[in-house]
Amino acid sequence: MKSIKKRLIDLKLPRDRSAFLWGPRKSGKSYWLKTHYPNAPLIDLLKTKDYTEYVTRPHLLSERYQDHSGLVIIDEIQKVPLLLDEVHWLIENSKNNFILTGSSARKLKRGKANLLGGRAWRYHMTPLSLTEVAGFDLEQVMLSGLLPPHFLSTNPLKDLEAYVYDYLKEEIAEEALTQNLPAFHQFLRVAALTSSELLNYANVASECGVSPKIVRTYFDILEDTYLGFRIKPWGKSKERRLIQTEKFYLFDVGVKNYLAKSAPKIGSTEFGKSFEHYILMELKAYQAYKNPELDIYFWRTTNNQEVDFILGDKTAAIEIKASDHVSSKDLRHLNILLEDGPVKHRYVISLESQPRTLSQGIQVLPWQHFLNMLWNGDIL
Repeated sequence: MKSIKKRLIDLKLPRDRSAFLWGPRKSGKSYWLKTHYPNAPLIDLLKTKDYTEYVTRPHLLSERYQDHSGLVIIDEIQKVPLLLDEVHWLIENSKNNFILTGSSARKLKRGKANLLGGRAWRYHMTPLSLTEVAGFDLEQVMLSGLLPPHFLSTNPLKDLEAYVYDYLKEEIAEEALTQNLPAFHQFLRVAALTSSELLNYANVASECGVSPKIVRTYFDILEDTYLGFRIKPWGKSKERRLIQTEKFYLFDVGVKNYLAKSAPKIGSTEFGKSFEHYILMELKAYQAYKNPELDIYFWRTTNNQEVDFILGDKTAAIEIKASDHVSSKDLRHLNILLEDGPVKHRYVISLESQPRTLSQGIQVLPWQHFLNMLWNGDIL
């Protein structure tokens, strides 16, 4: 039976510090805060009453909480950016500290909102990790994804349909992030189909009927609303010419497959891409919760030799194979990477049932085994 165990996020927030908690809609920010800080005042800007009060009279925050002592939570702070000035004043002039959640930083960036000048620590909540759930089914996760309500749903496709609609309506239309919703909806489909591939603004623009400049803005919108992220190419090589173009991934494999109208089964090419995407989701969760300074790259030469991910300064090189039998040809690019400088650890993550170490020092690991090592701190 599917269930959610303890979430990995831990704010570790001292009494005299505030925090931003960013993350995509439905990642579980609000639920986690309500369960961990049940006695803290909560201002929910998704509620019409709270939103209407504070968007018209943001000074109410200072008037209501200047004599309060303790934590105050403001949910979806990007909906009323002017509240950040009041938060700033209260941090400086009262005994309050704040947790401010947000699912979009774009409106705050574009409006040059007060981001508190280092007075608030930054945290990020991601979709679920393997270690946070029970009843994990790899093939099913490729369809449902790992947003909590979708993972638990008995009908994840209907929930994903509603999620995409709500995203377009609430995050895009209501915040006026773009004026051309039909083009942006088409862009979402193309972004899903090309997720994990090298960014090519011209090709995506041609599919969407807009200019490459607008497509670049659309990708920025996905990043600013935490619904996608770029992965940079590894750029250091003594012997080989390397690709300098970034890759783009949607934030959740279920959302990606829903938009791409894909239902990948083990053994298919689509499953291989989704498996890579899922492992990257785990790496991004580890980065968010355990090691925010960790760099994640991919390595690719102009001759299309490629290693899926490099962690840190060549601390670990990772090749992902959705196969229950890893052969010598699957190791070729990892060995070529080694010719271009030392790599501390090399891994092939697979569907094999038992771990094994090859003569070249490459470790072939079942995916669950690798993730247990990652979260135990044994990979880095």
